[in-house]
Amino acid sequence: MIGWMRIFRVGLVAIVLPVAATAQAIPSDKAIDGEVKKVMTATHANGMAIAVIDHGKVKYVQAYGIRDAKGDPLKTDTVMYGASLTKTVFAYTVMTLVDQGKIKLDMPIKDDLDQPLPSYDPEKIYPGKYAPYQELANDPRWEKITPRMCLTHSTGFGNLWFFEPDSKLRIHFEPGSRFSYSGEGMILLQFVIENGKKSQGLGLDVGKLTDDIFARLGMTKTSLQTRPDFASGLDGWADGWNDKGEAKPHSKRSKPRASGSMDTTITDISKFAAAVVTGEGLSAAAHREMLKPSLHITTATQFPIFLPELPVSKQRKDLYAGLGVVVFNGPQGPGFFKGGHDEQTGNTLVCVEKSARCVVILDNDVRGESGYAELVKFILGDTGVPYDWEYGDQAGKSD
Repeated sequence: MIGWMRIFRVGLVAIVLPVAATAQAIPSDKAIDGEVKKVMTATHANGMAIAVIDHGKVKYVQAYGIRDAKGDPLKTDTVMYGASLTKTVFAYTVMTLVDQGKIKLDMPIKDDLDQPLPSYDPEKIYPGKYAPYQELANDPRWEKITPRMCLTHSTGFGNLWFFEPDSKLRIHFEPGSRFSYSGEGMILLQFVIENGKKSQGLGLDVGKLTDDIFARLGMTKTSLQTRPDFASGLDGWADGWNDKGEAKPHSKRSKPRASGSMDTTITDISKFAAAVVTGEGLSAAAHREMLKPSLHITTATQFPIFLPELPVSKQRKDLYAGLGVVVFNGPQGPGFFKGGHDEQTGNTLVCVEKSARCVVILDNDVRGESGYAELVKFILGDTGVPYDWEYGDQAGKSD
């Protein structure tokens, strides 16, 4: 039985103290199969792949349903779009550079560059990869931005510069002052790593850095850009379905972008989840830094961005940005999670630190998102993962 409180009596006074819930046993493979199929039926999802990590080891990997409108089966080695799970991979990659002394989380990025950020012409460096940083020439606040702010969504940028009404890059609030989801901050840090001071050990290709990590972890079908060979073979890659049930082609990405360009498989991403929850490949200090509460999150939901902050009394006290993840403190103790989403994709990674348990779901039908809370709870028990903040009322919707 999962306990929530313990009652002590001192004289005639009852004192109630909270008790961390005991982690439940992971359900059997057969039980997980049945629950996944139930969720897929309820949400009308055509395909779903799931992995379970227990005590830092991959325990269970399975795929269900179909990968495309032809009815080809979704398999555990079918390549699927990782979407914003890329951000967690990027943060882990940055922490390897922190371990090497090439990046300092709280040193302004201006100190990592040979010249002021607005003086670069990103289109001449790599067309279509970075933002137009020249547009920050009259806003000195860019000089305050640090790698930690990039990884905690607190740079002040919108999600992506081309989503702005006038397609202009701008800083909306004092860097570091609050959380507001921003892929643009991740891409800025990617720019710094790829174009920073070579004397500091920068000038590194993020695609190559992540490829080296994937090779080390045995992730043979994962990359930050779509590879043509991923479509070959019996497993192929997954197309998807939007919230109207309309088939959509696989989201292909021609260049590595830290905000969300990764292709992966459920087999591969399970290995990465195990590495993150155990800290494999990172120093103990870097692992703690990645998963510690860095910035309090004060909004009712993650989207839309720039929501007003809630009154202090209504803020969830345990909800914080970590580095490339969101951290929380639930009934089973500290945990972290990250989602990934586009028109036809729904992904989630949820981990509980004490038991080193995780559930990872890759979904090529966005409608499956609306069943994640139920499915994760069935497998891990009540973790306290804040899906109400993650999705609001948008779970399973393409917008």
